[in-house]
Amino acid sequence: MKISARNFLEGTIKEVHKGATTAHVEIEIKAGIVTASITNESVDELGLVKGKKAHAIIKSSDVMIAVE
Repeated sequence: MKISARNFLEGTIKEVHKGATTAHVEIEIKAGIVTASITNESVDELGLVKGKKAHAIIKSSDVMIAVE
């Protein structure tokens, strides 16, 4: 697979939490856990299950930080 995004994190699916239409997929990477919100349809099409190797690809125009 080739992709232009540079924020490409390899890991293993820790949990898949399906909701009514959207799923939260937790991917365990070296630095911790990354959670993605994707459609249930995408979960099914990609065959995402606990223990499967996956990549978190992060593409964003900005990052927000907040403190108390």
